[in-house]
Amino acid sequence: MSKANRATVALELGEILSHDSFDGDQYILRVRAPKAARRATPGTFAHITCDRAVPLRRPLSIMRAEPAEGWLEFLYKPRGEGLRRLAARRPGEMLSVLAPIGRGFVVDPARPRLLALGGGVGIPPMIFLADRVRRQRDLEPLVLMGSEVPFPFEIVAARLAVPGIDAPATHAVALLEDWGVASRLASNAGLTGAHLGFITDLARGWLRALPPAERQRTQLFACGPTPMLKAVAKLAVDFDLPCQVALEEFMACGIGGCAGCNVLVQTPEGPAMKRVCVDGPVFESRVVYTD
Repeated sequence: MSKANRATVALELGEILSHDSFDGDQYILRVRAPKAARRATPGTFAHITCDRAVPLRRPLSIMRAEPAEGWLEFLYKPRGEGLRRLAARRPGEMLSVLAPIGRGFVVDPARPRLLALGGGVGIPPMIFLADRVRRQRDLEPLVLMGSEVPFPFEIVAARLAVPGIDAPATHAVALLEDWGVASRLASNAGLTGAHLGFITDLARGWLRALPPAERQRTQLFACGPTPMLKAVAKLAVDFDLPCQVALEEFMACGIGGCAGCNVLVQTPEGPAMKRVCVDGPVFESRVVYTD
């Protein structure tokens, strides 16, 4: 881990404040971790000890961080033995939290329109990004979310208008609406109020509807499964827009020591292997997806 990143990471024994389950085998976990809550930025993650019987930690993207109250919040699906054991943990129990880790998103103030796309368990960084930029009046975020299971949030009929979004996408995330952040949903599962298809369909329609001058004020952010990220990277190329993607990889140490999460990227010096945990997880889409 670089010296700059190492200085921001805290190891804390955090109390579980709440742990709620939702349809589609989804969980939202809130943990007291005041040092990490002060330092976390959108796109960074935590490495959590799930259970004493599971020696390796598990990486979870940070969905929200509340510095004043000292907590972190995560959305996850219990895939694998470690996260299945984490799903059994209850409020009042303690977890070891190593966070925040990695390089997060960097917002370019010269492009005040932010289009944030989150798919499945890639949704959390987009919530975090929206939370951090919503108080900056000169920034205009739009969050698009895709899921094949019911969204683990309160969903309401959208009040905030979004030109260029097709008629079936009528609903939004209540929390984002309360923040004044527009959002829309997509799903291939026929969820009420969601576009029937992919969020990249919604994004393409929205970008096409923007006047050329407004497109030049736009930047993309994304997190989700690899096919989705590749589709978002193509969008960025098609519309000539800057795009940052948060990658999801299996990790062992989470702090750059094992190199188990290496990915191939393009650098000015040529192809190179980079560690997702500390060199990322956020990369420019053009250095990761070149075809």
